Amino acid sequence: MSTEPALMTLTEVARAIAMKQVSSHEVTRALLHRIAQWQPHLNAFMSIESEAALKAAEAADAELAKGEVRGPLHGVPLAHKDMYYDAGKVSTCGSLIRRDFVATTTSTALQRLKDAGQVRLGTLHLAEFAYGPTGHNAHYGPVRNPWNVAHITGGSSSGSGSAVAARLTYAALGSDTGGSIRMPAHFCGVTGLKTTWSRVSRAGAMPLSQSLDTVGPLARTAEDCALLLALMAGPDPEDSTASHEPLSDYVAATKGSLKGLKIGVPASFYVDDLDGEVARVLDETIAVLKREGADIVKVELPDQRQLQAASQLVLAAEAAAFHKRWMIERPQDYGPQVLMRLQNGLAVPAITYLEAMRWRGPALAAHNAATAGVDAVIAPASPVPAPTIEESDVGGGPNAPALLQRLTLFTRPVNFLGLPSLTVPSGFTKSGLPVGMQLIGRSFDEATLLTIGAAFQRVTDYHDRLPKLPS
Repeated sequence: MSTEPALMTLTEVARAIAMKQVSSHEVTRALLHRIAQWQPHLNAFMSIESEAALKAAEAADAELAKGEVRGPLHGVPLAHKDMYYDAGKVSTCGSLIRRDFVATTTSTALQRLKDAGQVRLGTLHLAEFAYGPTGHNAHYGPVRNPWNVAHITGGSSSGSGSAVAARLTYAALGSDTGGSIRMPAHFCGVTGLKTTWSRVSRAGAMPLSQSLDTVGPLARTAEDCALLLALMAGPDPEDSTASHEPLSDYVAATKGSLKGLKIGVPASFYVDDLDGEVARVLDETIAVLKREGADIVKVELPDQRQLQAASQLVLAAEAAAFHKRWMIERPQDYGPQVLMRLQNGLAVPAITYLEAMRWRGPALAAHNAATAGVDAVIAPASPVPAPTIEESDVGGGPNAPALLQRLTLFTRPVNFLGLPSLTVPSGFTKSGLPVGMQLIGRSFDEATLLTIGAAFQRVTDYHDRLPKLPS
């Protein structure tokens, strides 16, 4: 365990505060110091609430001194993607349209973390309306990758990935509709959990695509993700879609062994046309899992390109429906790339959308049949390491559109099926960019993914490595 407060994991710092080995005020001050150093280079925060955070930390310390403990996150400072409404606070959603929007309610996921004792540090940057795979934002500038500031973080949870990687927050809420937790986890070298659709309430979180949106954490470790999931998951009277499926002991799951678990490696699609260094990291990761006792087998999955296409159709139609009024009344207030994507959704015929939605059940049944003999499937989170900001932006050249499509190639099928997926840091390229692997599980079986992720992290150090402050 690190003795420097900002470098502890979420689990470590929560325990240290609870045991009075370090104060919430000291921890908050340490993070604010790092934020002051890194924010000019990264643009990861939308707002930094230093004075309020220090006052809240002092109050948490005073409570603890009297024996009053709010919960497992008592006094732990956190910042989250700026799309989780917090009553009385501005939530920009990364947009001009909601630049001054003051929430009147608090999102259920955020409220459950507040009830557990978290201290609010501020809010984190994101792609405009959470609709973009890179981290670009036409209004507030791009978020930059701590490992190389010329490169993207991945989106749309760009600030979450960047801030967790640079140790500016111990963890952060993201959202995953087409890969928006897993891509920043992969590109920034952190752990990201895309939960089963409906596992965590979406009440009070800005919607993008109601049948695809999921709430989940980005953090240093699988253990940290398990702690946050345990606090957030479960039914919610404010969200009729929030599942009543039984919860697992997610934290206990991180203590489990890989022995007896069977992990499937796709025979095609997820292993085709990979960047050479991503392919190398996949092979190395499989070798570690096998050495730790997992049984590695090949699996033949149904056509994943059909799933990807269906996911894009559903997302485009549902996002356009949500934004229709603003597109009519305030088109000039959207960034050009986001507006174009939203307008494309208006062209999706209703019958095409309904056909895609009707196919989800049979597609999930086919996937379950193909993976019936395995506990999880392993695949790269993306076929490439992080491209540069320049080559992936508007005007990035004739290859830019194809590059953007490629980034989400391996994430969208999972969203369409509604399955959980955990991305873990699994290696680095020769140039020092992180590479992540995603573990794809069965519906509502996040526990097995967390078991595998934590076991992998006990014998590797990729999640512990630190980016250097740019000069």
